[in-house]
Amino acid sequence: MSQGQNRIDAISLEVLRNAISAIADEMNANLVRTAYSPNIKERRDCSSAVFDAQGLMIAQAESIPVHLGAMPYSVEAAIHHVSSFAPGDVVVLNDPYSGGAHLPDVTFVAPVFIENRLIAFVANRAHHADVGGKEPGSLAGDTVEIYQEGLRIPPILLWKQGVLQNDLLQMILANVRTPNERWGDLRAQKSGCAIGIDRIQAVCLRVGESFLTDAMTAILDYSDRRMRHQIAQLPQGEASFEDALDNDGISEGLIPIRVRVKVQGDRIEVDFSGTANQVKGPVNAVFAVTASATYYAIRAFADPDIPPNSGCYRSIEITAPEGSIVNACLPAPVVGGNLETSQRIVDVVLGALGKLAPERSMAACQGSMNNLAIGGIDPRTGKPFTLYETIAGGFGGRPTKDGIDGIHSHMTNTLNTPVEALETSYPLRVERYELRPGTGGQGQYRGGLGIRRDMTCLAASVRVSFLTDRRLTRPYGVEGGEPGAPGENVVIRDGDEIELPSKGTVTLQYGDTISIRTPGGGGYGLPAKRSLNRRAIDKTQDRI
Repeated sequence: MSQGQNRIDAISLEVLRNAISAIADEMNANLVRTAYSPNIKERRDCSSAVFDAQGLMIAQAESIPVHLGAMPYSVEAAIHHVSSFAPGDVVVLNDPYSGGAHLPDVTFVAPVFIENRLIAFVANRAHHADVGGKEPGSLAGDTVEIYQEGLRIPPILLWKQGVLQNDLLQMILANVRTPNERWGDLRAQKSGCAIGIDRIQAVCLRVGESFLTDAMTAILDYSDRRMRHQIAQLPQGEASFEDALDNDGISEGLIPIRVRVKVQGDRIEVDFSGTANQVKGPVNAVFAVTASATYYAIRAFADPDIPPNSGCYRSIEITAPEGSIVNACLPAPVVGGNLETSQRIVDVVLGALGKLAPERSMAACQGSMNNLAIGGIDPRTGKPFTLYETIAGGFGGRPTKDGIDGIHSHMTNTLNTPVEALETSYPLRVERYELRPGTGGQGQYRGGLGIRRDMTCLAASVRVSFLTDRRLTRPYGVEGGEPGAPGENVVIRDGDEIELPSKGTVTLQYGDTISIRTPGGGGYGLPAKRSLNRRAIDKTQDRI
C-alpha cells in the first residue's frame, strides 16, 4: 500500500466506499426512472457501476449479477478500442466477442474528467427488448450463428465530446423492430451515465483528486483482503461437480458442464476442463459470462457482504477451455449463454463448493430464467411490439430454511412485469399467474415452488420464442433432499394443451395462450427429518 493510501483511515474509507456505491445506485435509479420499455422501467433489467481510470470496477448497484461480473470486460474493451477519451464521450457496445455478454444487453461506458484529467469511468448495461435478429425480442431457441441474433455493435463512440453521432444512431434504429422504444432506452442509459459523472466530480472536488484515487485503490484492497480471509477459512482441498443443460435447441441430448474447484490457502482455482464443446444452438457462453457466474457463486458462498468489485475477485483463477460451451468462439450463437448457461455454471460451482463445506451448501434453485419473447403487430396501433421477460421459480432449500416460492434466483435479479403494465403495453391478457403446488423438492427443508404464468394473444400471427431449461433435468437436492419438479412450456388452443420443447419459437393466433410453468427448487436434507409442525403447514398449503 502506498503512502497516500496509508493516510486513509478506516472511517474515511468506509464513508467514501458507501458514497461511490450510492453513486452507482443513483445511476441505476435514474436509468429505470427515465426508461421507455417495461422491461427496464418495470422489471429493472439493467445495472450500473463505477470504475477507476484503469477500468477496474470500484462499486456496483446491487442489481443483475450476470451483468455486473461481466461489465468490467466491456469497460476494458472500450478502453482498448477508443484510442483517447474526451469529456462528453460515450461508448456503446453489445458485441459478446468484443466485451459484451449477449446482443440484447447494450452497454454504455463514459469517462469522468476533472480539468481534462481522466479520473474514472461510469458504465451501465440494459437489456433492450429488441435489437433485431430473426425473431422479435432478439431471442430464439434455434439460432445457429450470432448473425441471426441481432445487430452487433463493437465498442464505438455514440456521443463524441458531447455530440450525438446521428449516423450511427440511425443505423442502430434502422435494424430494430421498435425504434422509438430503443431510442428512449438509449437516452435513459445516457442520463444514468450523466448522473454518475456529475456525482463523481462532486465527490472529487470535495475530497481532492489524489485522495479519491487513493481511496479507490484502498477499496479494491479492502475487498481483496476480506475475500482472501473468507477463502482461507474454507476447508482446503478440491472437489468436482457436474450438471447439464437439457439441450441446445437444435439437437437432442444433455450438454454437460463440469467443474473442479480447488481451495489452496487464500486462493480458489476453478477449472471447467471436461465441459462440452461449444454447440450449434444458442446456449454458448462467452468467457465474460462464465467469469461473472463464477464470481457470483464464490462471493455468495464465501460472504455475500464483501463489497463486490474487481479487488474481490483477484484471488479467483478461472480456467475455461477455448471453444467450449463456457468460452465460445465466433460465430457461435450466445443469447442463451448469458441467460441459461450462466445459471448452470452457478449450479456446478455451488455444488462443488458444497462438497468442501457441506454446512454452507444449498440445494439447486430452479436453474432457468424461463425467457419469453413475444412480438408481432399491435392491432391497437398498427405498429410492431416486442415483449421480453423472465419468469420466476423455486429457490433451493437451505441448511436452516425452506426455499423461497416464486422468486428470481442467482444470475437474474429482475422483477416481474406487472399484469397492469403488461396488458396496457401489449395486446396480451394474463389469464393465470400462480404458484405451482408440489413442485418444490421434498426434504428437511423444502424447495421453493415454481410459477405458472398464462398469457393469451389478442393479436394475429404473434411470434412467441422461449428459451428455457430444467424441462428434462431437475434442480438437484442436497444432503438427502429430493430434486425440484421440472418446468413445462405449453400452448393452449381451443381448450387443448400442446406441449412444447424447452427451446423454440411458435406462431400463435388470436385467442391462443402460452403457458410457462417454471421449475421448483431442490430440497435440503432427508424428508424424514422434516418436523411435524412443518408437515402440518405443508398440508394446509397443499404443498405435498
